[in-house]
Amino acid sequence: MPSRAYYDDSIDDFLARSKEEVLGHLAGACPYSVEAPQRDAWVEEIAILQSAMASFRGQGHILFEFSIPRLGKRIDVVVVIQHVLFVIEFKVGETRFSASATDQVWDYGLDLKNFHETSHDVAVVPILIATQAQPTKYEFKTSVQDDNLLVPIHVTPNGLVEAFRSALAFLKGPEIDGNKWEEGRYHPTPTIVEAAMALYAKHSVEEISRSGAEGENLSRTSKAISNVIESSRAGSKKSICLITGVPGAGKTLVGLDIANKHIDRNSDLYSVFLSGNDPLVAVLREALARDKVRREREAGNRITKGATLGEVKLFIQNVHHFRDDCLRDETKPPIEHVALFDEAQRAWNLAQTANFMRRKKGIADFPYSEPEFLISCLNRHQDWAVVVCLVGGGQEINIGEAGISEWIEALQRRFPDWHIHISPHLHDSEYGAGAMLKMLEDRPNVTWNKDLHLSVSMRSFRARHVSALVKAILDVEEKEAARVLKEVSNFPIVLTRDLQAAKSWLKQRARGTERYGIVVSSEAQRLRPYAIDVRAKTDPVHWFLGDKSDVRSSYYLEDVATEFQVQGLELDWACVVWDADFQYSIDGWKHRSFSGSKWKNIKAATNQAFLKNAYRVLLTRARQGMAIVVPKGDDEDPTRARHLYDPTYAYLARIGIPILR
Repeated sequence: MPSRAYYDDSIDDFLARSKEEVLGHLAGACPYSVEAPQRDAWVEEIAILQSAMASFRGQGHILFEFSIPRLGKRIDVVVVIQHVLFVIEFKVGETRFSASATDQVWDYGLDLKNFHETSHDVAVVPILIATQAQPTKYEFKTSVQDDNLLVPIHVTPNGLVEAFRSALAFLKGPEIDGNKWEEGRYHPTPTIVEAAMALYAKHSVEEISRSGAEGENLSRTSKAISNVIESSRAGSKKSICLITGVPGAGKTLVGLDIANKHIDRNSDLYSVFLSGNDPLVAVLREALARDKVRREREAGNRITKGATLGEVKLFIQNVHHFRDDCLRDETKPPIEHVALFDEAQRAWNLAQTANFMRRKKGIADFPYSEPEFLISCLNRHQDWAVVVCLVGGGQEINIGEAGISEWIEALQRRFPDWHIHISPHLHDSEYGAGAMLKMLEDRPNVTWNKDLHLSVSMRSFRARHVSALVKAILDVEEKEAARVLKEVSNFPIVLTRDLQAAKSWLKQRARGTERYGIVVSSEAQRLRPYAIDVRAKTDPVHWFLGDKSDVRSSYYLEDVATEFQVQGLELDWACVVWDADFQYSIDGWKHRSFSGSKWKNIKAATNQAFLKNAYRVLLTRARQGMAIVVPKGDDEDPTRARHLYDPTYAYLARIGIPILR
């Protein structure tokens, strides 16, 4: 097994080597040309560690530049001494211990603790070394999670030996075999932003996914789609794949993986990832551009973010912009032979598309739904084409969203020669395609493939059953919800009526740069007494990518995001504030919208479904834990009377969600 580090050795052999020899190993393993600042930093790090390690001969292992594909970064140094794993971040020349650097080394420790097999059960101590800083006092302490990952400590070079000794005395556990530790499998569960950056940096989907059921499912689905693309290209066929998956299962990740794999400009093979989700497109583009600029500058190459954004825009596009480009010449095929439509169920129906074309494009009587027109664009190719639809069940959240049935109907109406590869799970009720699927029974070239379904949520890596819990809650299956809740014990969920208590709970549990934020329904218009105004526009780029110093970021817990901003994205820790727009009753959910000065009942079944799906989106955003806030209400305000909130709170409490006071 190749080492994930540029240099790894026993402490004894490390001490026996000259600084020049260790430096040579590091420079030789680095894929980039090593500039003077990096070389000088390595020289200083080697000197500091050789001095500190002299007290621990024969007691461990050392690794420089240990790879973390999920984050697209490398840990400066990992040191295994006896029964403790030390994760070290150097800031050579720095005179202070910054909060961002502290979060950075904490992130490294978290990554190993959560995703590195042989780090799960060992003590991990993150250490930040600022080489020119003044010594500071520190104490060893665990976080609320109490998982043997300590809060980072700040150490100067002269204090490193004592820090090692003190940690070894403070912590207990069996001795760690350095070689076996390094051989431990890495099972990451990246956020969609992390995954996109890793894939764009040419990491494989196998590198950045878990190797258990989750990873096998992803790899299997990705391979199944690739096989369809290859056979369509070889046989000059036109094919469509309908991919299903539970919330957080990695549909978007699969789409990005396929789009990234099937690009070869030398052979005119182009693929594009398309989404009608503006916030997702904006966040992913910005994240990819920032990350590429960072990587290129680290490699010594000068590049502007503007130039990088231009490149990224070819890879990830808004589906409506793609559609408009195809409108300019309805005979010319797009450059792409492979188009992947994320959240395909949200494509517009005929009425919405025709209305838009009439109002915005001056085209009267436009005859196609968005699915039909998009298939027709790829159908212009004379040889081959592949459309991949990534479908989420029960996630239509806006007027005019057609659902997956419109794609099937369009294929029946106009494209009889297309080959259809379809997930059997489209029969499930949440996809709403049952009636349309009967149309395919007598159609040739229909292949049902179980590998086109992603059944395991990756978002909630601590508990794979969160999506099932949310489904049971929303379907008012109280006993089933109570049963499933017991299976998500590793995924903390609390219920409270106190927004401030929920905020504190999130802050206490989030470590490093783990992202937390407040999410609410777009219909939640009576939360203004709690300083939550859904009418205030939140910029998703700043909200999802801003750091802890950015007042526009989710970390500040001031700006909130609705289902429209968070669909397709995720948080580590979410606070869901539940308004009176969606109220539990013994007769089922009451659906309301706020108009003027009062709540009004939503009567249209479609709009009721949109509201229910909005809460499905909100309740499945968190990867690590969630606080649900149901306000107490105020009887002096009829729009916030207690009876509008109490039944929902009582229902969630009966299910067994722990109460946070």
